[in-house]
Amino acid sequence: MPTLSLHFDPSVFAHLARATGDDTVHLTLSLGGGDGPPEITPSPVVPRGPLAGLLQAGLLNPDTELNFFQRRANRRGRAVVTAEGQLIVDGHACPFPSPSKAAEAITGNVINGWTLWHLPDGRTLDDLRRELRRNDPQH
Repeated sequence: MPTLSLHFDPSVFAHLARATGDDTVHLTLSLGGGDGPPEITPSPVVPRGPLAGLLQAGLLNPDTELNFFQRRANRRGRAVVTAEGQLIVDGHACPFPSPSKAAEAITGNVINGWTLWHLPDGRTLDDLRRELRRNDPQH
C-alpha cells in the first residue's frame, strides 16, 4: 500500500486555530505532479462580530495589542486583535469573539470588555466605538 504524506503550510494551522464552531473550513487536496507546491491565493479576510465596524472603519487594526490592569485585583490582561475581528488572549488557545468574553476569560467575572481593554495610546474600545458612532450614526 502506498504511503500518503500530507504537508501543511503553518498558515493552515493558524487559520484552523482562529475558526469558531460555526465556521466551515474547506481544504482542497490535489495530486502533485509539478516540481513545487501549487500557488495559493489567500481569500480576503472579512471581519465579523462586535469589532468588525471598528476594523472596517480603520479605527482599529489587526495585530493591535490591547491591555488592561485592574489595580484592586492586581490583575493584568493582554490580547491581540485578529483580522477576523476576534481577540487572542495570552494563555488561551482559542480566540474570543468579543471584548467582554476575552476579558471574562482573564477575570473570571462577567465584565464590560469595551471599557476594560485599552489601546497602546490609552483609549478604550468603547472610545473607538463612540467615535465610530459620531462618524457613522448607522453603527
